[in-house]
Amino acid sequence: MARVGVVGLNYWGPNLVRNFDDLAELAWVCDLDEERLATLAARYPQARASTSIDELLADETVDAVVVATPVPTHYALAKQALEAGKHVFVEKPPAMRAAEMDELVRIAADRDRVLMPGHLLLYHPGVEKLKALVDSGELGEVLCVYGNRQNLGIVRTNENALWSLGVHDLSVILYLLDEDPETATAQGRDFLTPGVEDVVFCYLRFPSGKIAHMHLSWLDPHKMRKLTVVGREKMAVFDDMELERKVTVYEKSPWKRAETYGEWQTRSGDIYIPKISTAEPLRLECTFFLELVDGKHDRAKVARDGARVVRALEMLTESLGR
Repeated sequence: MARVGVVGLNYWGPNLVRNFDDLAELAWVCDLDEERLATLAARYPQARASTSIDELLADETVDAVVVATPVPTHYALAKQALEAGKHVFVEKPPAMRAAEMDELVRIAADRDRVLMPGHLLLYHPGVEKLKALVDSGELGEVLCVYGNRQNLGIVRTNENALWSLGVHDLSVILYLLDEDPETATAQGRDFLTPGVEDVVFCYLRFPSGKIAHMHLSWLDPHKMRKLTVVGREKMAVFDDMELERKVTVYEKSPWKRAETYGEWQTRSGDIYIPKISTAEPLRLECTFFLELVDGKHDRAKVARDGARVVRALEMLTESLGR
């Protein structure tokens, strides 16, 4: 079994610790906060505990490092772990600049190590179903994708809605369409905290002519986690707020022009709800990482796909700044 160390034990870290303790050998837990570290160390006494990542990386028996620290620290810690010869799982986004992400990809390739960004939704069975619908052609030619990720709170002061919420839907949009956007623009406003946009609207256009849109906000009366894919033949909706109806497929599309007025008639057929696995997406994600470490799947593609997300995120950030 792979020996894994987890760095960062605050909000999301304990979930990663729980999964890697079940799936691998949890060798280390690491955090600067001594109280938080002591709590997790007591819960997992077989793991060594430290406030120093250097101590963790010096352990030659450690195969992989999981980074779940604040976003601004991701690049430096992932780079340090890769250069120490460790496989790296790093929460999203792995870097805040495309050049930094490209550097991480090069280091991982040079050392033949895994660099896997923690894009959780890509391992959600509902998103996997969306991808199967797109790739099989069942929806017909995909025309557009749009996401709604809104809530009343949690109001953040250290990252805006694009970085806090948008990276989720952005990773899925690029995964479904498998293209880099040629245009990526964003507009937003900082209503609560100066310099931190609470509401952001994003637009992406792709070389194929497909477009995508994201509405991101923590100032909204509705809690929404929804992604819609519009095809020429059918349309599909992934709604993560639904307990059983995660994916709904609508046989709706423009049909033909009416002879009398020249207006488009629509075709409306069946609506069906495919069965979606209830497996925990995080468990599936952690399993996939360990399989990469074990030599399965395409390591280089996983890293390149992560870089694609950071490039698009950088384009949107630059646009938002303007």
